[in-house]
Amino acid sequence: MAHVVVMGAGIGGMPAAYELRSLLPKEHKITVVNATDYFQFTPSNPWVAVGWRDRESITLPIAPLLERKGIAFVGKPVAAIDPAANRLTMEGGQTLDYDYLVITTGPKLSFDEVPGAGPHGGHTHSVCTVGHAEMFWQDYQKFLEAPGPIVVGAMPGASCFGPAYEFAFILDADLRRRKLRHKVPMTFVTAEPYIGHLGLGGVGDSKSMLESELRGHDIKWITNAKTTKVEAGKLFTTQLDDHGQVYKEHEVAFKLAMMLPAFKGVEPVAAVADMCNPRGFVLIDEHQRSKKYRNIFSAGVCVAIPPVEVTPVASGAPKTGYMIETMVTAIAHNIADELAGKPATAKGTWNAICLADMGDTGAAFVALPQIPPRNVNWFKKGKWVHLAKIAFEKYFMRKMKTGNTDPVYEKYVLKALGIVRLTDHR
Repeated sequence: MAHVVVMGAGIGGMPAAYELRSLLPKEHKITVVNATDYFQFTPSNPWVAVGWRDRESITLPIAPLLERKGIAFVGKPVAAIDPAANRLTMEGGQTLDYDYLVITTGPKLSFDEVPGAGPHGGHTHSVCTVGHAEMFWQDYQKFLEAPGPIVVGAMPGASCFGPAYEFAFILDADLRRRKLRHKVPMTFVTAEPYIGHLGLGGVGDSKSMLESELRGHDIKWITNAKTTKVEAGKLFTTQLDDHGQVYKEHEVAFKLAMMLPAFKGVEPVAAVADMCNPRGFVLIDEHQRSKKYRNIFSAGVCVAIPPVEVTPVASGAPKTGYMIETMVTAIAHNIADELAGKPATAKGTWNAICLADMGDTGAAFVALPQIPPRNVNWFKKGKWVHLAKIAFEKYFMRKMKTGNTDPVYEKYVLKALGIVRLTDHR
C-alpha cells in the first residue's frame, strides 16, 4: 500500500486528490494537508471585495467533501518537509509519512518586497485570498461615503496580472452603478512592459483591446512601473524605459489601493535543499516531478516556470486555472502508472483558458499552450464572458462538491475544441 499526501487544498490540490482517488486502487491511501479547513474559489475574490459575493458563497468545508471520497484530511499548516525521511512535520509537532508527495500549496504573498505594501500593517490591499478581499470590502464601504483616487495594479515581480485588470474594471462598474465614478480618479500601475502583456508577451490582440478598454473607462495607466514604496495615501513608482533605465518617477495619490504582490514559494517548501529555485518555486521536469526528489511532484503557482521574456521590470508567467488542471492530471496519471509498474510518461498540455469579468462585460483568452510558441492564440471581449465567468464559478464549485474533476463538458466539449489536458490526449 502506498500513501500519497497532497500538500495544499486549492484549485490544484482538491482536483489532485479527487483524480488520484479515481485512478488509484482503494488499498492506496490519500491524505490532503492544508493550512485552513476550507476551500476557497480564488477567482471570485474580486467580487467579494466589492460586495457582490460573500465568504459563504465561494468557500466550502474541506473535510466532509474529502471524507465522502475516502480521502483523509489534516487541517494544519506544514512546518517542515524532510524528503530523506519522506515525512512532513506539522505546526504543533505532528508528523505524517508519505510514499509520494504532491505539492500544490500556492504561493507566499511577498508584500515585504515593497516597503509599506500589503493589508497587514501596510497601505495597500490584495484580492489574493478571501480574507484579503473581505478587508478591502470593509474599507471600500467607508470609502464610498467619501470617495477619492483609487490605484489598482501589480507590484514588480508579480506574475498574475489578469486579476488586476479584472478588479480595475469591476471597481469601475460598481462605482458607475452607485453613480460615484465621477468622484474617483483611477490609475492602473503595472510592472508589465505594456498594457495587455499579462506576463505572457501578450495574447492575441490583448494590448490594443485592453488599452482601448482602459481609455473607454477613463482609467489612466503607468507601465514598466517599479513600485519602490507605499506610504499612507501615496504610491511611489519608478518608470523604466525598454532598456531598464529610469526615465520618470511617479508619486501617485490614492485613498484606496489594491496592488497584487510578487509571489514566492511557501517557507517549508522553499527550505528544502536543492528542490527549488531562488524564489522558492519547485523545479520540475516535463512530467511535473521534482528534479531532485523522484517521489515528489508539484503543480500550480508553486512550480518554477521561467518568464516568457525578459522585461525591464521583473514580471513572471502566470499559472492559470485550466493550466493547473492539466498539471494535476499529469501527476495523477504518473503516480498511478508508477504504482502499477509502468513508466511515468504523462505530460500536461499547459493549455490556458482565462475568463476575466469586467462588471457587465468581460475579456477571455485562449492560449494553447500557454507558453509560446502557441497553436492557438486569441483574445476576445463581450458580455458572454461575464456570463461565462459566473457559470464557471458555479460549475467549479459543483465539481469540488461532487468530486468529479472530468465532467462530460470537459471530457467531450473542450476536447472537440482541441483543448485537452494531456499531450497524448488521454
